[in-house]
Amino acid sequence: MIKVENLTKYYGDLCALDNVNFEVKKGEILGLLGPNGAGKTTTYRILTGYLSPTSGNIHVKDYDIYENQVEIKRLIGYLPESAPIYPDMLVFDYLNYVADIKGVEKKKRISHLQELAELCSLNEVMHMTIAELSKGYRQRVGIAHALMGDPEILVLDEPTSGLDPNQIAETREIIKRIGKKKTIVFSTHILSEAEATCDRIIILNDGKIVADSRLSDLRDSLNIESFEDIFRKLTKGN
Repeated sequence: MIKVENLTKYYGDLCALDNVNFEVKKGEILGLLGPNGAGKTTTYRILTGYLSPTSGNIHVKDYDIYENQVEIKRLIGYLPESAPIYPDMLVFDYLNYVADIKGVEKKKRISHLQELAELCSLNEVMHMTIAELSKGYRQRVGIAHALMGDPEILVLDEPTSGLDPNQIAETREIIKRIGKKKTIVFSTHILSEAEATCDRIIILNDGKIVADSRLSDLRDSLNIESFEDIFRKLTKGN
């Protein structure tokens, strides 16, 4: 579904990504983890067409990021860490506005909005302004935004950042529901979140992949039970 090949990105003399290679299979929930500055957000921005790499390539299905950015953007729904939503708009009006931008057909729009409201547990707040919502609900609106137009792949950058434990659990369940139908790549600083949600994890450190496996295999290979200890060992406590 996604193939990242020798991906490298420099910001001046700073190497943010250093020859990164990995694949994501169709229907997989992949957790991209690492300390601040590891290269997670840079990877997402290149994948979604917001940045160009210094070298390397990404293929999404049969498309590559140099020749087919428009086609790739149609395949991917992206939620950055700070959801770009308009606080003065009603939730329904905002999602309808996003549907306009994404070109969702008028005759299918209401049913699509109803489906997203159900999937993201937004039915009870569709009539409210975004400014009235808790951060947890705002994140759900952002996820619904990313899902607009029914993309095959969902990319979520820190979707549970700043949420309380109840909101984290609710967002986790939404991601699991979405993962039954879509390929998901998401990052998180909450290790228990990755453990509970992901089929596989990749850990980045200083722009390089230091682990890429199922968590159970990683535990066996390192002979370390605690995910926190595994993470600390591979990132040198960063």
